[in-house]
Amino acid sequence: MNPRVRFQNVRKSYGDTEVLKGISFDVFKGNVVALIGQSGSGKSTALRCINGLEEINGGELYVCDRALHEKDCDIAALRLQVGIVFQSYNLFPHLTVEKNITLAPRKVRRMGHKEAHELALHVLGQVGLADKANAYPEQLSGGQQQRVAIARSLAMQPELMLFDEVTSALDPQITGEVLKVIEGLARDGMTMVLVTHEMGFATAVADQIIYMRDGIVWEAGDGGLLKNPRTPELQQFISNGL
Repeated sequence: MNPRVRFQNVRKSYGDTEVLKGISFDVFKGNVVALIGQSGSGKSTALRCINGLEEINGGELYVCDRALHEKDCDIAALRLQVGIVFQSYNLFPHLTVEKNITLAPRKVRRMGHKEAHELALHVLGQVGLADKANAYPEQLSGGQQQRVAIARSLAMQPELMLFDEVTSALDPQITGEVLKVIEGLARDGMTMVLVTHEMGFATAVADQIIYMRDGIVWEAGDGGLLKNPRTPELQQFISNGL
């Protein structure tokens, strides 16, 4: 089975600063991979490379059977296959929830009004907000807005979903509602890569946990990795509660 994501000795630099120092890992269809590590370890940069927001400087990167390291890679087509959700919701405040969700399918996929409306209700149902189609973002809590952002990405019917610390800007009390949505996507078989500081969530949901440090894959394993870390660096990371 071809992995949906394959990093092979990938390097990424900003000027003279090398952020990714030759990382390698695979993400297979239906799997959830959690990237963990301290700020500056390279995990968010790795995630942004997956959908072409960052261009790699060395190695090979394959995503959904596309070679991102080749100059002729069609990044626009790639982004139809890969959804990404950030910690900031980036919803249009002047549009209803439904219109926020249907904007891209109608413009990019040329979807008709009726089909887009039905799609919006479907993805809102997936995130538990079927009754909020006509609401405006300012009428929603932070957790609800983040769930709308997830629904908006799902509306593009991606093969792969990326989540970049999507709960870090949320109150701890409402973080759980967003994590439940991601758990549901995992149960439904969505292939996902997520950057997270929620260690318990990573242990419960991820098929593979990758601990990054100083721009390399320092340690990797299944959900039991955080219970039995092999290196003192990961032990310290866990004990610090980061």
